[in-house]
Amino acid sequence: MKYKITLLGLLFTATTFAQITTSQIDEVVERTLKTFNVPGIAVAIVKDGKVIHSKGYGVKSISTKEKVNENTLFGIASNSKAFTSASLAILVDEGKINWDDKVIKYLPEFKMYNDYVTNEFTIRDLLTHKSGLGLGAGDLMIWPDGSDFKANDIIKNIQYLKPVSGFRTKYDYDNLLYIIAGEVIHEVSGLTWNEFVETRIFKPLEMKNTGSTWNRLKDTSNVIIPHVPIDGKLKEIVRYKNQTFDAAAGIYSSVNDMSKWVIMQLNNGKFGNQKLFSEKEHTEMWTPQTLLPNRTVAPYNSLFKAYGLGWQLNDVKGKLQVSHTGGLEGIVTQVTLIPELKLGIIVFTNQQSGAAFSAITNTIKDSYLGISPIDHVAEFSKKVKDSEEDADKVTDEVWKTVADNKKNKNLKVDLKKYAGNYKDNWFGEITIIEKKGKFYFASKRSPQLSGEIFYYKENNLVVKWDNRYFQADAHLFFENNNETLKMKPISPLTDFSYDFQDLEFHKL
Repeated sequence: MKYKITLLGLLFTATTFAQITTSQIDEVVERTLKTFNVPGIAVAIVKDGKVIHSKGYGVKSISTKEKVNENTLFGIASNSKAFTSASLAILVDEGKINWDDKVIKYLPEFKMYNDYVTNEFTIRDLLTHKSGLGLGAGDLMIWPDGSDFKANDIIKNIQYLKPVSGFRTKYDYDNLLYIIAGEVIHEVSGLTWNEFVETRIFKPLEMKNTGSTWNRLKDTSNVIIPHVPIDGKLKEIVRYKNQTFDAAAGIYSSVNDMSKWVIMQLNNGKFGNQKLFSEKEHTEMWTPQTLLPNRTVAPYNSLFKAYGLGWQLNDVKGKLQVSHTGGLEGIVTQVTLIPELKLGIIVFTNQQSGAAFSAITNTIKDSYLGISPIDHVAEFSKKVKDSEEDADKVTDEVWKTVADNKKNKNLKVDLKKYAGNYKDNWFGEITIIEKKGKFYFASKRSPQLSGEIFYYKENNLVVKWDNRYFQADAHLFFENNNETLKMKPISPLTDFSYDFQDLEFHKL
């Protein structure tokens, strides 16, 4: 490994401040695969309107060993959000909507946590993550896969989610409002979100292999399998397929096809003879809408950080960066644009390590920004190790206490008093039931949320989900003489879409 790091450094030294070479990209990707235990990665670079690198690395599946190539399909997850904002921009150009139209004009059943917010909520507000709701609020209606919530349920239930900040005052990333944005597109255009992006975006961009969702792919012969590390060993998992999530995270594409999307974005909405949307609306999507906290640190020395309409915005070495990431179980992706350099970088992976795509993107980006070589693989590897060690301390303490409780013959705990049916306004019913002396948690509307319950501390139980790749075991807190049940994740690294903290169950 030391030899490889040295070789990478020598390669960079020889070409400092020059365009990164194919061999350098190959080297950093291969190191990334091994360092972060990622089976497969695809990388594409667009420069000056042309694809100058498009290549697959590693394997689609650890069982089949089939190779990833530039046409291999990945779930791009939240990189789908920019397609939703682009779809709305097309409708704005056509005069069918305005960004600041009220949502209730098109979806009269839409209702937020109070009347003022409901009446003032605009199409723009659906895209900018400053609704007042918390991070990932309500995502348990779509996460994990297998729930029976549909878009109309989300429109109905979002009123029950409690705000954590004032309307339009603070950034908190949101998925559900993009799903509702997809319903606005459906209402205005007469086409489903899937039909709209397929006909109005994929077709003119000649993204022939791309599908708006897994279930609408025409050919699945060249698709990755998602992977998750479980107890230190990499395993294949079941693919996320819930179409309710499509307008926020549904698209499957390859780096070859996504290069066409990037070329269009870097050319102000134009692709060949096609013009998808106007320069005016393109500028609107890349204009800061919501400010985020920012620290000005080397090497990029960013002075601002913001969210536009479907895009994350900041500056790197004095140049605008337009980007987004995406994550599904076992898949993470990143798209990065630096318009002033006419540069686009696409990195797709089939394992959920964000450090992997960040290490590759930053290495490529640095070469174009004239930044002295940094070993981003080693840098992110240390960050991952440190954060995992901190999280392990938290989770290990919980499960050690649980194990000690089991061994303590003097500890008498009657879990029967917690048994029963409980209901949350937006998530619906769950059951805590005894089976052969053990107690289990089971959700009515999200069947995958099932697992065994253990005693931790007084009126604080913990649930270990049957599905171990969730990595989202949770605390159960019983209040008001066991009439109220609240939850929160055990590990600080639990994905924010397991928004257990937004639940408040009441015993039936």
